[in-house]
Amino acid sequence: MPETPRSIAQSFADLRGRGIGLVPFLPAGFPDLETTAATIRAIDAVQPAAIEIGFPFSDPIADGPIIQQAFTAALARKISVADIFKAIRRTSAEVSAPLVGMLSYSIVYRYGAERFFTDARSAGFAGLIIPDLPPPEAQKVCDQIRAAGLDTILLIAPTTTPQRRREIAELCSGFVYYLSVSGITGTRDQLPSDLATNVRQIKTLTDRPVCVGFGISKPHHVASLRNIADGAVVGSAIVKRMIDSSTAGPTAIANLVADFCRQLLAETA
Repeated sequence: MPETPRSIAQSFADLRGRGIGLVPFLPAGFPDLETTAATIRAIDAVQPAAIEIGFPFSDPIADGPIIQQAFTAALARKISVADIFKAIRRTSAEVSAPLVGMLSYSIVYRYGAERFFTDARSAGFAGLIIPDLPPPEAQKVCDQIRAAGLDTILLIAPTTTPQRRREIAELCSGFVYYLSVSGITGTRDQLPSDLATNVRQIKTLTDRPVCVGFGISKPHHVASLRNIADGAVVGSAIVKRMIDSSTAGPTAIANLVADFCRQLLAETA
């Protein structure tokens, strides 16, 4: 593995002027870790801004039914944090896109925070998204994450107050994750009318990239974010395709997801 994984900041800087950055989401261990690894490699060829890897968790934080279905299946296979780290360690040296872990802080806590952050960095992760870590409690944990050489990414919702938005933005060192809607993940036909206003307001608070997720599922959604946000996070639409083809084998699933990622970016060229 390279001594220093490609940073999130460098990845977004490389994409500047070339359109919006895509951040595909994959559920680790669904339908198996071999598929996870193959799909990471296939997506990397599409040149995403980053690849988000979700750690399966039994109690949804904001995961809709599609992602939770994949997590439940992975947990039924007894996928462990150590298994995920092992698979990522084998794969990270082969890809250039930064890998970002998404997980509940309870997983970190049970594993041991310092050990988790060290092992995540060693495996090749560039950053972590911890959606259930609000400020000011997040300050100490974010300091630990950055001390381990990882970037911090926290979430801002449409209902987040201006003061809380500022606090969250200041804690983010990778990118700010803006939720297009309050609630849970899932596919939607239209994006909210206040999305652009909210993203632009967040951009007055930070020089970090701002990525939009929740409901981003179609090429025109991604295209509509150009000149507004720096990145588009796509999860449920990808996972739905993985579920529908879950018996096709790692290579077929990986190619299917990579092709969909190309479609998502087609209208931004």
